[in-house]
This record gives sequence, structure tokens and C-alpha cells, in this order.
Amino acid sequence: MVGAFVDKSLVIVRNLAIGSLLAMPALAEPVTIAALGDSLTQGYGLPAEDGFVPQMEAWLRAQGADVEMINAGVSGDTTAGGLSRIDWTLTPDVDAVIVALGGNDVLRGLAPEQARSNLAGILEKVDRPVLLVGIDAPSNYGSDYEVAFEGLYPELAQEHGALLFPNFLAGLTELGDLELVLREHMQGDGIHPDASGVQLIVEAMGPKVLELVAQAQ
Repeated sequence: MVGAFVDKSLVIVRNLAIGSLLAMPALAEPVTIAALGDSLTQGYGLPAEDGFVPQMEAWLRAQGADVEMINAGVSGDTTAGGLSRIDWTLTPDVDAVIVALGGNDVLRGLAPEQARSNLAGILEKVDRPVLLVGIDAPSNYGSDYEVAFEGLYPELAQEHGALLFPNFLAGLTELGDLELVLREHMQGDGIHPDASGVQLIVEAMGPKVLELVAQAQ
């Protein structure tokens, strides 16, 4: 009799345990973000942990976001290169994309219309939340070129329903002191940020990437 009672009790406990497990919500998967870009995204000249992608991932996690980031930056890449790579960047595990291209187009003096066409092609292929990151174009090729290149990013973001961060280097340019930036936050080439410069870039862009995470959840 006692044995039967014990057996029955064990069955009840087991059923309760199974019921509790079934009632538990499934653990949410982290949001995976692919950062499609050039050397600024790739982390040129820096130890891996100091690059844009690792620092952004760490910043987002510090804000409580459950994210994983994929470094899809290629040093020297143009918008045309990004367009050629976007298909295999969009693997099934990617939930959202950061598109940060155009700097090398400007360095080569390529036409804004060409960059616009390439970026539009990328955005058309991205069937998930996307953040388009613009650049602060120099005036080397004249004011018309500068205005046209900077203007294509907000136009494309509006046309394709993308989030927009107007200037990748905003965290540095907002300091307002070029000599300070070059001296304390840039590598010797004067083009690529050092680890402290990347930190400032991440802190400026981070809130917009949090919006991207929220869209992807």
C-alpha cells in the first residue's frame, strides 16, 4: 500500500515537472546583426577586439541587448563591392544589417549616382531591418559633389524604409577639434580611428543600432 502511494506520488511529481517545463517560454535567440562595410567596419590596423564590430557588440550588450554581430567589413571595399557581397552576407541566421559603405567611392572620386545605384541595389536585397550609415564627404571634388554624395543616404533611407545614421564618423567630427581628433583618436594614416576613436564612434551610433535591434526582435 505504501509502495503504491509512493509510486503514485512520483508520477504526480513527474507530471508537474513536465508541465512546468512545457509552460516555460522558449529562450529567445540573440539578434544577429551583419555589419556590411569597408575598412572602418572591418577594424583596419587594430587588434580584433578593438575594431568597430567587437566594440559595438560589447556596447550593445552593456545596454542589455542580447546581440551577436558579424563582421562583414572588407578593407578597401566600395559600394559596388558591397553589392556583390550582399547575397552571401544575408545568411538565414542574420536578423538585421548595418550598411556602411561609400567612403572608398569618395576617395576614388566615383560618381554619387553610381554609389546611389549600388546602395539601392543592396537595400532592395535586404529583406529584414537595416540601418544605413552615411559619410561626411569632403569638398575636394567641389560642393556639388559633396552635397550630392551626402544627400543620397537620407534619400535612400526614406525610399527603402531604412533607419539612418548620417555620418559613420559622427562621434569624432562632433568633437569639433580636428587637431585633437588626429592627435588622440586616429591612427598614423589620419584616415582610420584608433581604439579610442572607435569607442567614440560606437557611443554615438549605438543608440541607433539599439533601434535596429528593437526592430529585429
